[in-house]
Amino acid sequence: MTHDFAAQKAETFATFAEITDGADLPDTADIDFFFLPDSEESDWRPLADALSRDGYVCEWADPEEDDGPYLVATLPDQPLSAGSLWAAEEVATRAALDHGFSPDGWGFES
Repeated sequence: MTHDFAAQKAETFATFAEITDGADLPDTADIDFFFLPDSEESDWRPLADALSRDGYVCEWADPEEDDGPYLVATLPDQPLSAGSLWAAEEVATRAALDHGFSPDGWGFES
C-alpha cells in the first residue's frame, strides 16, 4: 500500500493549527517524531543510522506496558511552525517507510 503523504501533511497542518490556537508557543523547540515497526523483523538500528545522518537524535523505546516498541527521532532546536515541522516529518517518514516503519505522530518540547 502506498503512503498518503498529502493526507499526512494535511493532518499535521490541522493538528498544529489546533495546538497553536490561542497558545503562546516558543519560537524553537525539540520536535519528536514517532515510528512503529511494521513487523517483528523491522530493525530500528538502520533507520536510526539513516536519520542520524540527517541530524535526528534517535532512541528506541520498548515500554513494558501494552504499547509496543517504537522509535523516537528528535530534531533539536527547530523553528516551530507547521511548515518546518512538516518538512522534517516528511524526511523522517520517507526514511522510516524505506526501513519497515510507519509514522505514528509527533510532539515537541521547548
